[in-house]
Amino acid sequence: RFKYHYRAWMELANDLPNLIESRKLRDLVHKMPVLSTHLLNSPQELRLAHLALGFITMGYVWQEGQHAPAKILPRALAVPYWVVSRRLGLPAVLTYADSVLSNWKLRDPSKNMDLVISLPGGGSCRGFFLVSLLVEMAASSGIKVGIVMHAVENKDPASVNRGLLDLTASLKKMKEIFKLMHPILRKLTVCGLYYFRWRDNPMLPEGLVYEGVSNEPVLLSGGSAAQSTAIQCFDALLGIQHDNESGAFLTRMRDYMPPAHRQLIETLSDCPSLRDFILSCANPDLKQAFNDCVLALEDLRTYHVSAVTKYIVVPANRAQETGHSDRGAGDKLDATGTGGSSLLVFLKSVRDTTRKVLI
Repeated sequence: RFKYHYRAWMELANDLPNLIESRKLRDLVHKMPVLSTHLLNSPQELRLAHLALGFITMGYVWQEGQHAPAKILPRALAVPYWVVSRRLGLPAVLTYADSVLSNWKLRDPSKNMDLVISLPGGGSCRGFFLVSLLVEMAASSGIKVGIVMHAVENKDPASVNRGLLDLTASLKKMKEIFKLMHPILRKLTVCGLYYFRWRDNPMLPEGLVYEGVSNEPVLLSGGSAAQSTAIQCFDALLGIQHDNESGAFLTRMRDYMPPAHRQLIETLSDCPSLRDFILSCANPDLKQAFNDCVLALEDLRTYHVSAVTKYIVVPANRAQETGHSDRGAGDKLDATGTGGSSLLVFLKSVRDTTRKVLI
């Protein structure tokens, strides 16, 4: 029933790279009927609809490139996208949870993965999203934060120690997988353009009008790795509290997470302090396990800083000096993250704050 009733959405979503590159997407969206969302019943159907409408929206807005973004999202996209978003508790913009966590499928029986929906950029775009997913999968084995906090409440040092060792192993694995991003970032061009936002964006300074929803432009951040629930859970577990603008930005990024993910971070933040428990134990092995975990997270963040510097900031500065972008993406946007943060300042800030909780 989903495929039949919502085929107008899925036909566009499944052919996005071709439709964007041929400049045909906007014309087809203008011909699209306004579909009711009443047949979307299961969480899976709602997430697929949010994914498809989010990608179509990005393609529609940026089809003509960074200097000619659409300022009004047509009713046929805006109204169902807004309704689906409200039902899911998500904003009507492409989020990290959409493009990474929900955007994969098994391509064959050998369990090779592929994207559900892609954008122009070929293998580099596909690799960018899939490597991000693999990093999240590596994090999943470390999401035993609830077990650790339960052990803290039960005053069980042995279980806390085991949980910290598991988390440290996950963080090291995340860094190793993140290294796969290097050849992708070298080639990444147009894909990044469609991943941007309509908040803190010089190309859309007033935001985007959702026709049939609001007469005033709406300001929304784009998908960002800062919306990774796993990383924010690790921060909450280890008692890492980011200050000033970085902390405010990370808190705002929670609004772009699924509600259950957001609630998990908030619950962890309200739990008794793991760090205080370890200090009270005066156990050298437990202290070492905690510090190793903190250092593994700091190391991951340091690696992120170096990758962003090499593949995003340096090329963006070079493009400004020469007066053109050699990457095909928005040079005015490269100095900031897709969520709207000042990229290097933010990444260095969260890295430096991480180290402060060492015992």
